[in-house]
Amino acid sequence: MWTQYYSVSSIAEALELLAEHRERARIIAGGTDILIEMERGQRAGVEALVDITRVPGLDQITRRGDQIRLGPLVTHNHVVGSPLVVERGLPLAQASWEVGAPQIRNRATIAGNLITASPANDTISPLLALDAEVTLTSREGERTLRLADFYTGLRRTVMRPDEMLTSISFPALAHDERGIFLKLGLRRAQAISVVNVAVVLGFDGDTVTRAAITLGCVAPTVVHATVAEQSLLGRSLTPDTIHEAARLAAEGPDPIDDVRGPAVYRTEMVKVMVARALRALAQNAQAATWPQHPPMLWGPNQSIVKHGLPQQLTHQDNQPIETTINGQHRVIAAGQHKTLLDFLREDAHLPGTKEGCAEGECGACTVFLDGAAVMACMVPAPRAHGADVVTVEGLKQDGQLHPVQTAFLEHGAVQCGYCTPGFVMAGAKLLEECPQPTSEQVQQSITGNLCRCTGYYKIIKAIEEAGRQVSEAR
Repeated sequence: MWTQYYSVSSIAEALELLAEHRERARIIAGGTDILIEMERGQRAGVEALVDITRVPGLDQITRRGDQIRLGPLVTHNHVVGSPLVVERGLPLAQASWEVGAPQIRNRATIAGNLITASPANDTISPLLALDAEVTLTSREGERTLRLADFYTGLRRTVMRPDEMLTSISFPALAHDERGIFLKLGLRRAQAISVVNVAVVLGFDGDTVTRAAITLGCVAPTVVHATVAEQSLLGRSLTPDTIHEAARLAAEGPDPIDDVRGPAVYRTEMVKVMVARALRALAQNAQAATWPQHPPMLWGPNQSIVKHGLPQQLTHQDNQPIETTINGQHRVIAAGQHKTLLDFLREDAHLPGTKEGCAEGECGACTVFLDGAAVMACMVPAPRAHGADVVTVEGLKQDGQLHPVQTAFLEHGAVQCGYCTPGFVMAGAKLLEECPQPTSEQVQQSITGNLCRCTGYYKIIKAIEEAGRQVSEAR
C-alpha cells in the first residue's frame, strides 16, 4: 500500500518529512480513514506515511485561561474520558462518544476527523459551534485560523502538503452557556450521520444572548443555520420560539440527497433535531443521556504515550519487525507493507484474529495494542515494532481459559464462531476496567463487534457472568 513508512520521535522530524515528500506523504495517527482509502486505491500518489503515534505529549487535553486545547494525538476516547471537556465542552464529548466504537475511538483522532473534511464527520459540528481554531505548522512556522475558514468544499481544506495540524482550541463554555450535540444514524452505533446538529447558547437569565446552530451532513460542508440563530437572540426558549427556530433551520440549507437519506427526509429531520436540542437546553437537560461510566477498552495507560522513540525509524523492506506478541519477543522479517491483521495471521501465524470486513466495521480482528483494544485491520503492521500486542491466543494464562472464554462455552455464546475472538477480546478488556459491568456497559463495550448469527443475547449474558466470576474471585 505504501512504499515508505516512518515512525518519528518529534514534530520537527514529521515536518521535515512532509517538506521532503509533500503531496506524496500523509501523517498517520489513527489511520482509520487513510488505510481503508489506500486499500481501495483512493489515495493515488500517496507513497509515504509519517507515523506520529509515539511522540509524547501530543495526546494531551489542556486548559489555558478560558481556552481548551487538544493536541494532534487526542483521540475520541480521550475526549470522552476528559472531565474538563465533558463539563466545559459537552457537545464535543457527545459527538466523540457517537464516533465508531471503543476500538476505533482508541485510535481515531479529533484532528484526523477534522482533516478528512466530510460533512458527516461528527466532531466538526460541535467544534464549529464552539468557535474552534486550528493551528497548522510547517518548517516555515505556524498559522492559526478559525475552523470556519478551514474548509473550502467537500473533503477540501486550506492545508498545504507540508503542513501538519498541531492543535485544536476552543473557548470553554461559560457558566451562562449550554451546548448539546445530537446525531441521527441508521443504527445505534458504528453509523455515519444522516444528520447531526450542534447547538450552543448563551443566556442572560432566560434570555438567549448568543446562539450557534451547526448542521452536519446536509451540505458539502458543515454549515451554520444563521437565520435560525438570529431568531433566538433576545428571546426565551418558549415552545413558539423553539418551533420557529427549528422551522427556519430546516429551511436554510438545500440538503444533500444520498444513499443514507433523501433530501426531503433530511429537511424534516433537521427541524425535528433542532427542536429536540433546543428543548433539552431550555430544560438544562443537555447531559441527561451522558453515560456516567462509559466503557473505554483502553487499558491502564488510557492510550497515553508513555515512552517515545529515541530516534526516527525508517521501516524498510529488509528490516524485521521486532515486537512482543502474547508475552513473547518476536523478530519477524516480513510485514512492513501490511496491516497488523495480515501481519498477525500471515507472518506471526496467529489465525485467531479474524478478518470479517477489513474496514473496522465488524470487530472480529480486535487485539490489544500497548494495552488498548483496537481493530487490527486499521493499524499498520510497522506500528507493532517495539510494541506489545495481545491476540485471543494470549488470553489463556497458565493453561487456564480466560473467564470470558469459559463463560462463552458455558452459555452457548459461540455459534458459527467467526466473530467470537473479537467479542472475547472486547469482553476481556471491559472486565479490566469494569470488573462487574452493568448490562448497559456490556452492550456499549461490544458496539464495535458484529455477530451475523444474532447471538447477542447469549454473548451479553456470558460477559455479565464472567464479570460476576471475576468480582467473586477478587
